[in-house]
Amino acid sequence: MLGLACTSAEAVALVAKLQPDVVLVDMALGDECGLDLAQLLAQPDCPTAPVVILISAYSPCDVAELVAASPAAGFLPKSDLSSAAIGQIVADCRRAASRGRLAGKNP
Repeated sequence: MLGLACTSAEAVALVAKLQPDVVLVDMALGDECGLDLAQLLAQPDCPTAPVVILISAYSPCDVAELVAASPAAGFLPKSDLSSAAIGQIVADCRRAASRGRLAGKNP
């Protein structure tokens, strides 16, 4: 199932409704901050918490500290966005979760 939200409130409601495995969150959400949305969506105590991947047109070097401080599983520049890249972050995240830690945050 695929969903598209334009605001944080829409995203939270859509995630609750669709219960996706993965959510891509743009770091720039107009007047809102994608990092705040990532914080809302990546609650580890929630059994249906999706893997949150931050995306941006910014260079990974420009956002590395912000991504590292976020609860997101990883970051992809929009220029590198692909199903293979998303799949790799999800696989890394699942392997790390099975070892008890979060991975895939290296921009």
